[in-house]
Parts: sequence; structure tokens; C-alpha cells
Amino acid sequence: MKAIPERMSGYAIGQQDFSVLRERGSIYVDKTEFVEKIVRSKNNYFFLARPRRFGKSLFLSTLRYFFEGKRELFKGLYIDTIEWDWEEYPVLHLDLNTDRYADQGKLDPVLDYLFRRWEEKYNVQDVEGDYSQRFKAIIEAAHENTGRKVVILVDEYDKPLVGNLNRKDNFEHYRSALGALYSNFKSSAEHIELVLLTGVSRFSKLSVFSDLNNLRDITFDNEYADICGITEKELLEYFREGIDRLAAKMEVEYESALKKLKKSYDGYRFAGEGSDIYNPWSLLNALNSLRISSFWTDTGYPILIMESLKRVHADLEKTFNIRCRESALKGGDLLNPDPTSLLYQTGYITIKNYNPRTDTYRLGIPNEEVKRGLYEFLIPYYAKVRRGTTDQLVVEMVECFIEGDPEEAMHALQAFFAGIDYKMRIDNENNFHNAFYLLTHIIGLDTKTEVHTSNGSIDLTIDTDDFLYIIELKYDHSAQEALQQIEEKRYARPWQNEDREVFLIGASFSSKTRCIEDWKIKRLI
Repeated sequence: MKAIPERMSGYAIGQQDFSVLRERGSIYVDKTEFVEKIVRSKNNYFFLARPRRFGKSLFLSTLRYFFEGKRELFKGLYIDTIEWDWEEYPVLHLDLNTDRYADQGKLDPVLDYLFRRWEEKYNVQDVEGDYSQRFKAIIEAAHENTGRKVVILVDEYDKPLVGNLNRKDNFEHYRSALGALYSNFKSSAEHIELVLLTGVSRFSKLSVFSDLNNLRDITFDNEYADICGITEKELLEYFREGIDRLAAKMEVEYESALKKLKKSYDGYRFAGEGSDIYNPWSLLNALNSLRISSFWTDTGYPILIMESLKRVHADLEKTFNIRCRESALKGGDLLNPDPTSLLYQTGYITIKNYNPRTDTYRLGIPNEEVKRGLYEFLIPYYAKVRRGTTDQLVVEMVECFIEGDPEEAMHALQAFFAGIDYKMRIDNENNFHNAFYLLTHIIGLDTKTEVHTSNGSIDLTIDTDDFLYIIELKYDHSAQEALQQIEEKRYARPWQNEDREVFLIGASFSSKTRCIEDWKIKRLI
């Protein structure tokens, strides 16, 4: 066994304050070239959307200390090499990520706490009126008292909105309150040096987007594609020792550990020409704990996604592998969200490639962590089964398919569906296909649905090293009919020269029992 190097001190997991991170000597992936891009830009207003736990807060904190002139914190970083006066600007850092905003009174104490500090600092006398008027007075006083225009950084500007998508009254309350607050960005423009808002979604009906004609949305900008997250180059530059320690713990070579990290946590992309991005939360947790696990997906459950998918009766395979234009990903009316934009904004699907000729993106699930977490979360809503059952199913199905025992694999599936409470079982053909698709993907094998041949589409194929399974699913028709369709349409013809064994499986699902009723299996000779 390889010796495990001494533990590194410095994985600042969850640390969003740039000053604390630097003073403790924690590893900091240098993103300050993007600070220069912003301050050198001709724009004064920026918006950036990224999924949760991708480093938005840390970047805003970095920008804050830069404008506060704290040069000592930037020693050795890129930004310390540029020509800059390093004088202090008044910075209003509005962090809305501090509450869940479950009722309409939650925003008030957050704003009041911050505003009281700023009012004291910039000698603002008592202002009659609402928070919007107080904010306007603070901006003007900060400029007047310091002689420098104000930098405004808003962290998770949409948190009160996102937290109330299922509560229409609360949503409208916060949309009105935030709209009034953010309207100061336009009305106080002569006092403002820079505004940067971050969040998950661009709410098109919020005044900040309709009022500011010069707002630059850098969410899909190639120039800012790598502003959050960790690229492959950054991983190798900053985390080689951590990868070595992980490899030693796993008793594998360095390259094998790197491949495992890439398969589990890489695969995000945020612009047409952007790099592949690792999820920073999962990557740092894996290197710190010396294990591969579901760190990011375990921190939240995409209930809104599930509700959106079921509302439109989505075909899951098409939803998770779709082509669309940028406009479809930006948000719009999230009270009635489109599954594609919701999945993209929350990080469950990402850009896989971009076609400049058609101006379209192809989207897909980024990596194994997200794939497994998403499927395991969704399947109870399609199959109405208790959580935890899927883990037992995974073990049985993997063993059966890998060992070439489709009969036992089908028994495991039948037992799974039979174990569902009768009143909650699958009630239509679309849900049956979606549930079967989710189940087969969870097991981690190479599974494809709607595989096109010259004579039609195969419902499902499952590939292993030694076996290939061609499966036809029938709803309220016999398993024999399903198997007969495979044979008559010669679905197996593309694999007739395979060295592997090929199994043909016809399965029937009954709407009366709402369960797998029967199956027929034939080995292709």
C-alpha cells in the first residue's frame, strides 16, 4: 500500500470570506484575473448566474476586499501585478443568502441589520420611508462622505424569490420589495461605480433587468465562463498533493484517482467556448475526506424540478438530453417554470456543446454524482416507492446484469414494482417508461433508450462487458408480443457479430395491477 502523505491544511470548505481564507493560508484558486476584467470593463452593471455552491459568494467577497484596498490579502495573486491605486471605495455588500425567507417578514431584519451599520458608517440621518428610500440615502451619503462612487455587491439577489416559487403571495411580496430596492441602481446611477448581482436565475419580470439598459449579463459569456468552479488546469495546479493522498487512500495510481474525480465531479460548462468545470463543493470535500461520494447532491433536494417534470409529463430521456437556444435557459416566469431552464439553472443539466451555425446548445447531465443523485431522487415520484428501496435494487440489478442472469434481474424489477403500495403505483404508460429508464440508469451500466434501427426504435438496451440486453416494453400487451416485435423487426441485427452474448427481453406492464406482469427472454444464438 502506498504511504499517505501528511494531511494538508487548507481546504476551506464552505468558507466564503476571502479575507478569512487568505489569512488562514487556505488554498485559494486564483480567480483575480476576472476581477481585472470587471474593473477594466466599460460596463458598470453586471449579472452572473451559477448553481448553488459554485463559488459565487467567494468571488463577490474577493471583489469586495479588492475595492476596499486590502492589497495585503492579494500578495502573490494575479491582481497584485496590475497597475491600480488600491484606494478604498465604499462597498455595500448585500448578502441575501442568510435566510430561507419562509414568510413575508424575513427580509426586513436582514436589511435593517445591514442598513443600520451603513447608516452609522456614512452618517446617514434618520430617513423616513421604506427600505428602498433608506438604501437610496445610504448610496448618496457613501459617495458624499468618501468622495468615491459606491460599489454594490448583491449575493444571491433572488434568494427570497427562489425560496417562494410555491408560495405565490410570498413570491409577489418579495418581487415587489426587491424590485423597489433594486430600482435604486438606475435612479442613483451618478453615485455608483459598480454593481454586480449574483443568483441562480434571471427573473425577467424583475425591474432590475427591465430598467437597466446597460446591465451586462455575463452568465453565458465566453470571457467569464470559468469565473466560478475549478478547471482541469486549476485542479492540476493547486491540488496535486490532494490527488496523491486520495490515490494512496484508494490504493490506486494517481491517474486512476484523477479519472475517478473527473467522472464524478467534472463536466459542467457555462458558455459555448468555456472549459469543462469541476463542482468545487464536491471536489474539495472529496479531497478533504479522501473518498468519492455524493457531496453536492446530498446538500439539497430538487423538489421544484420534480413538480415541474410531472406537471408537463416530461419524457425524461429527452429532457436530460436536449438542444435549445440561450433564451430557453435564462429563466423567465419561474412561477410556471420550464423543466429545461430549471434543471440548467440548478445545475442538474449543463452545456455539453454549442453549435454556432444554429446558435443552439446541447445539454446533458454533467457527471456521475449528479446522474445518480437526480435519478435516485426522481424515481420515488414516478414509482411511488419508499426511499432506500432503490439502493437494494441497485445491488441486485447490477449483479444480475453483469453476471448474465436476466431472469433474476426481471424478478428483482417485478419485486420492486410489486412492493409499491397499490394506491400509489404507476398509473400511465409514460410514467412506466420513465420509471424503467430511471431504474436502469441508477445501476450505473451503459443504458440507452429509444435506440433507432432501420426498422424502428428499441425501447431499451443495456450494455455490459460480457452481455448485451435488448428490451421491449409493452403496456397492457403481452410479453410475447414484445419479444415478437424484437424478432420480427430484427432489432438485434446491428449486434449479430458481437462477441458478447445477446439477450432479447419482452416485458409487459399491466394497468390493472400496475406492476410488471410477465416477461419473455430469448438468448440470441
